[in-house]
Amino acid sequence: MKITFIRHGESAANVGHFISDDPTKPIHLTPKGQAQAESLATALDAETFTRAYVSEFPRARKTIQILLRGKMIPLAIDPRLNERKSGMDGQPVNAFNDQVLRDPLHFKTPNGESFLQQMERLKDFLDEIAAQHPEAHVLAVSHENPILAALGLTTSAQEVVGAGLPNCGRIDLFWPPLIAPD
Repeated sequence: MKITFIRHGESAANVGHFISDDPTKPIHLTPKGQAQAESLATALDAETFTRAYVSEFPRARKTIQILLRGKMIPLAIDPRLNERKSGMDGQPVNAFNDQVLRDPLHFKTPNGESFLQQMERLKDFLDEIAAQHPEAHVLAVSHENPILAALGLTTSAQEVVGAGLPNCGRIDLFWPPLIAPD
C-alpha cells in the first residue's frame, strides 16, 4: 500500500503558536491555510487515490474536504491520525518543545504520549489499513507529529523526531516498508 500523508493547512493554533491537541475545540484553518489546501488540491488532481482518512480535528477535516472536492473517494475519520497528545492543550508550543528536548523519543507529560507511543499508534493504523487495502493508494490528512511518527517507522525515529513538516506538506510511504528501518 502507498500512503500519502498531508499535514493540514495553516491553522489559528499555528499562527498563535499554541498547542491544540483537543479535537473537540474548534481550531480552524486560516485563510492562508485554506489557500494552501486549494493549491495542493490542484497539484493532487493528477493522482488517483482509492481511500482517504483524516483525523478528528476540524483543521484536518477542512483540509481533506478541500482536497477531495468533486472526487468520489471513500473517506473515514480515524482518531489514530489525531495530533500528538501533549496534555498541554492551549499552552504555548515552546512550553512543550522545551521539555521534549531533554528526551525527544521518550518524554511525555502525565496526560500525554511519547513520540514512541505515537509511533505505535500510527503503526496500528498503517497495519490495519494495509491489511484491508493492500493495493490501495491512500490519502491521509493528519498533523505534523503523527506524520513524522509514521515516517519514523520507515526510517529512523531518532532522525525524524525533531524534524518539521510545513502546512500542507506531503510525505509518501509504502506500508509495509520496502526496507526495514534500523
